[in-house]
Amino acid sequence: MATFIITYDLIKQGQNYTDLIAKLKEYPTYWHAQGSVWIIETHQSAVAIRNNLKTCLDGNDKLIVAKLEGEAAWSGYNDNISLWLKNRLEKKAA
Repeated sequence: MATFIITYDLIKQGQNYTDLIAKLKEYPTYWHAQGSVWIIETHQSAVAIRNNLKTCLDGNDKLIVAKLEGEAAWSGYNDNISLWLKNRLEKKAA
């Protein structure tokens, strides 16, 4: 299974995030890291994830789906979250 970071910006003011968040929560393993940043685990490709989430977006919204592998750095998260993320990155580097 691969780990992906997903970021989005729903441009239209007052945009309803409910449908997008519901789609993200359909992935078996997910973490809502902050604001509009999520990390998920899936067997899907980045393109498949993008296509799935795009059904909730307007034409002017922005979305990035990128595979997480190897090195990363972060700050401000508790030990449980840090360990969760570190374990997923280490699996990919091995």
